[in-house]
Amino acid sequence: MSLYDEGHTIAGWTGVAIATAGSAVVGLGVCTASLPVVGAGLAVVAVSVLVTWALHLSGWGKPPGVRPREQWGMRVRDTRARDGHPGCVGCRLAGRGRKRAAGAPASAPVPMPGAVPAESIPLSPIE
Repeated sequence: MSLYDEGHTIAGWTGVAIATAGSAVVGLGVCTASLPVVGAGLAVVAVSVLVTWALHLSGWGKPPGVRPREQWGMRVRDTRARDGHPGCVGCRLAGRGRKRAAGAPASAPVPMPGAVPAESIPLSPIE
C-alpha cells in the first residue's frame, strides 16, 4: 500500500463531480450541435476549477506527499492551509506560502500533529 494519499479530499471529489457534470453538458452540446450548450458545459467545468480551489484554500484539500494514516480520511481538515502548502500552485496564486523578505524573521515550520518524517517511513515492496 502506498503512503501517498492523493486526491482523497472533499475538494478533489467535489471538483471531479462538477467537472463530470460539465463534461456531460459539453458532450450533449456536441451531440446536438449546439454551441451555446457547449459553452455552458465549458462554463460548468471552469466553475469546478474555482470551487475546487476555494475548498482547497479553506482546508478541505490537502497537499501532495506523505501524510500519517490518521490524516488520510476525507473528513479530516488540513489546518495548515491558511499558511499555504509548500510548492502548491493554488496556494501561490492565492498569495499564500510566499517567501518572506530578507529582513523579516522566518518562523519555524509547525509540524502536523502525529507527523512522521518521510525518510523514516519504510516504503512498500512495490515502491
